[in-house]
Amino acid sequence: MNVTSETDFAAKTRALLDAHGDVFLQIAKNSIEQGLSAHGPLSPALDTLPPEMVETGACFVTLNKAGRLRGCIGSPEAWRPLATDVAENAFRAAFKDPRFAPLQSDEADQLDIHLSVLSPAEPFTFTDQADLIANLRVNEDGLIIEDQGRRALFLPSVWAQLPDPAQFLAHLKAKAGLGAGHWSDSFKAWRFIAAETGAAWRDIPAEKH
Repeated sequence: MNVTSETDFAAKTRALLDAHGDVFLQIAKNSIEQGLSAHGPLSPALDTLPPEMVETGACFVTLNKAGRLRGCIGSPEAWRPLATDVAENAFRAAFKDPRFAPLQSDEADQLDIHLSVLSPAEPFTFTDQADLIANLRVNEDGLIIEDQGRRALFLPSVWAQLPDPAQFLAHLKAKAGLGAGHWSDSFKAWRFIAAETGAAWRDIPAEKH
């Protein structure tokens, strides 16, 4: 993604979240509540939402409990209305993340919900691992890697925990099931940017959509 495209995406998506981020978070919360009561995600009433909320978009929903990860699921590529993607991924983050047991009702009010809206991923061109590491943009790039049939993604927010580019890549390789020192000629990477919003569960009004 060139600088102009990134700037346009960042401006448009920041404006979208500034205008409607609270509604997206309500959709996420309501979808989790529906999962607790009905064991399925919310289906947002798309015809009642502003057009920009139902444009095709890709998001990740991250749930934290007491400052620790409690679930994170998302869509690396845009393929359905963003409001629907938020609802589905919020439900999956709460109940389908294989790293965690399904969320229980007594945990809900301890959650923080974070939403990341992703730009289209662009191929990351590099000559070797050192070149890839040298060209990673700290606190800005999200990264997808793939090799030997294994694939993993880190959101830009992960830089807060892993601010060193070499460690960022090493941990992402571990997430993919590859060794920290793994490298091969078939190694591929893509990068993207994201706009984010979030709030504590108790601060998000429960409204129906």
